[in-house]
Amino acid sequence: MATEAQKAKSRKTPKYSSRIVRRCWRCGRNRSYMREFNMCRICVRELVEKGELPGVTKSSW
Repeated sequence: MATEAQKAKSRKTPKYSSRIVRRCWRCGRNRSYMREFNMCRICVRELVEKGELPGVTKSSW
């Protein structure tokens, strides 16, 4: 979980575009962020398993 200071710092406009920090809107995690869902992989997996993410199915073989 990200602290409030880290979340606030990532919301600010950076001096350079390469310094943009994208964070999960649920937990604030910045690693393994998936732009398509605006969430980290852990939160995506939780929502897919619950069936709360429309159009996505859990694959298994």
